[in-house]
Amino acid sequence: MAKKGKVVAVNISEKKGVPKKSIEEGFFKEGHGLVGDAHAGKWHRQVSLLGVESVEKMKKLGIKGLCSGKFAENLTTEGIYLHELSVGTKLKIGETIQEISQIGKECHSGCAIAKEVGKCIMPKEGIFTRVIKGGKIKVGDTIEVLEDKK
Repeated sequence: MAKKGKVVAVNISEKKGVPKKSIEEGFFKEGHGLVGDAHAGKWHRQVSLLGVESVEKMKKLGIKGLCSGKFAENLTTEGIYLHELSVGTKLKIGETIQEISQIGKECHSGCAIAKEVGKCIMPKEGIFTRVIKGGKIKVGDTIEVLEDKK
């Protein structure tokens, strides 16, 4: 399994349950998440990540119009199969250090993404992290697995 990847998109939304818009860079605050994002806060799912590899799977199913942020992920990544890592694994992403806190989630009822796309991959392949050390993350930044808990 690859131990390095990269950030292909940084995505933000002011409301929950809607696709996010891409930005060039974001500030990820320790113990909070992406500043200005609706999902950030003092809880275990501060940042959501999804690999382009997972989005490609959906495209192969014939689902059109998929792009970064469509699944409401904060970081779209490439090169690491995120969902194969384990809870507690630490990642260095840009200037930040993040710890995987959850893998997958139930989509809430009325999820705009599931309605628009037909189904969602976040329940199986999206991961969530807590920000341990804050800093900037921008498109093109390296993601490095520091410590896998497997």
